[in-house]
Amino acid sequence: MRRRRFKQTVLPGQRLEAEAINLRKQARGMPPGIRREELLRKARQAETASQTNGSPASPGLQPPK
Repeated sequence: MRRRRFKQTVLPGQRLEAEAINLRKQARGMPPGIRREELLRKARQAETASQTNGSPASPGLQPPK
């Protein structure tokens, strides 16, 4: 059986940014409480992950040659 393969059309960082925006929209419509705080925490995590996603490729973090 062949495994189905999907071509990713959106970069991971862009996908995480979109997820963070979506989570913040959901949280905006909720009353203050635990669920809202969970959504905001997940949004912050997605933003952080999208920002750190490209950092290992920066020249300052490359191992010495």
